[in-house]
Amino acid sequence: MITNFDLYRWKNAGMTNLGVNKLLKFYTKHQTKLTLRQMAQIAQVKSVADFIEQYKSQDVKKLRENYKKFSSISILDSAYPDRLRQIYNPPALLFYQGNIELLKYPKLAFVGSRASSSSGILSVQKIIKELKQSFIIVSGLAKGIDAASHISAIKSQTPTIAVIGSGLDVFYPAENRKLQEYMAQKELIITEYSPGEKPLKYHFPERNRIIAGLSRGVVVVEAKLRSGSLITSERALEEGRDVFAIPGNITEGYSDGCHHLIQQGAKLVYQAQDILEEYFYQ
Repeated sequence: MITNFDLYRWKNAGMTNLGVNKLLKFYTKHQTKLTLRQMAQIAQVKSVADFIEQYKSQDVKKLRENYKKFSSISILDSAYPDRLRQIYNPPALLFYQGNIELLKYPKLAFVGSRASSSSGILSVQKIIKELKQSFIIVSGLAKGIDAASHISAIKSQTPTIAVIGSGLDVFYPAENRKLQEYMAQKELIITEYSPGEKPLKYHFPERNRIIAGLSRGVVVVEAKLRSGSLITSERALEEGRDVFAIPGNITEGYSDGCHHLIQQGAKLVYQAQDILEEYFYQ
């Protein structure tokens, strides 16, 4: 029987998440034992020899201690969200803090600029308040729009989920530490990165697929033409999610990405009713 700790060991030895999923698919189909070499070949690791060496050299006791720092849920678990399971390369293993029951309910993502304006933050506050707890609010705990989304949800007594790009014991950005600690107790924080992992640059595009994958739709607030928010909206469209965009001032450049999305067919949003009618009033 494959356990969540097995998945953790594979990744710790250098297997990619995509490789883990390939290996799990093989196991599910064939129900057979494999050698480390066969596992590496099926997972298409870059170097079979390096994977075998790293796997065999693991200090299993220390590895298990690190793994046990936080609770985890895997794609093998029945509680794993079906929407997330259906995306391309779903996270095989997620670490979490907080109320895992929040994964059961309909979710709406809010994404946007780290360098947000006061107008953008007010827009987030307005829409989330008007949604009246119709969705769990999902965002990425970054500066700007992400943090504003989580805080607005909390103030509106709406549950909220943060998907972060580091281990759960790493606080990034540092200024959001109190918010992260609060959400770890009262809300839900999830990550596919192991305890201690730093917030590396490439983690954030990877994280964005989880934000989009969890949610029924993505609301984009103050996104520039080249931004992580547009990457998230692209992932959302690829996975058949709805994309909503809040327009902004045309002279400041904060919302050029939102205006581009609207031109491409995203629904313009200036009140929560614009979102709610897509799901509840048809």
